[in-house]
Amino acid sequence: MTQILSSELRITEIFYSLQGEARSVGVPTVFVRLTGCPLRCSYCDTTYSFTGGEKYSLDDILRQVASYGARYVCVTGGEPLAQPNCLLLLQALCDAGYQVSLETSGALDVSQVDGRVSKVLDLKTPDSGEAHRNLYDNMAYLTANDQVKFVICSKRDYDWARFKVDEYQLAAKVSDVLFSPSYGQQNPTQLAEWILQDKLPVRLQLQLHKFLWNNEAGH
Repeated sequence: MTQILSSELRITEIFYSLQGEARSVGVPTVFVRLTGCPLRCSYCDTTYSFTGGEKYSLDDILRQVASYGARYVCVTGGEPLAQPNCLLLLQALCDAGYQVSLETSGALDVSQVDGRVSKVLDLKTPDSGEAHRNLYDNMAYLTANDQVKFVICSKRDYDWARFKVDEYQLAAKVSDVLFSPSYGQQNPTQLAEWILQDKLPVRLQLQLHKFLWNNEAGH
């Protein structure tokens, strides 16, 4: 345990807000945003997390998370798995009794993520500019506790995403398949109409925080 608590991570911010996405949308949540990301998606709204940040020990992170008194914790980025000690953080949060989710690009290996964590794996669509980075071996490590997200920028992205849902039988593999219109690029109503027309087994996801606070990444 001493080794875990002496490990460090570079953190951009730790804050308390409502979960804006995924199946726990609207739930009070502590967000731990790790610094750094190897991807450069065209629609990224957290570019400020690519560099900088401050080093925190795991026990410092756990103390700050505990100070908010929330049951839910979301570990996000950037790309949190770009820091190897993220795996230790996820385990420590689960051991502390939190319900934990991990927002990850799907470009990095998720096979070692604690099984108690709900992985929200973002498969990159063509218009993201990073679809070539998708690590499809990760599909084998998805469970009913996990979620898969597609950020849709265009009809091309939508068609690509619906074929991936079918190819990997995602609706039967994970708890939720999320289609999220890229903010300012894809009309949400149009996306809803496509989903209904094709009778897709997916959930339309809008980013709650952008409606509540009109901000880029949270509150």
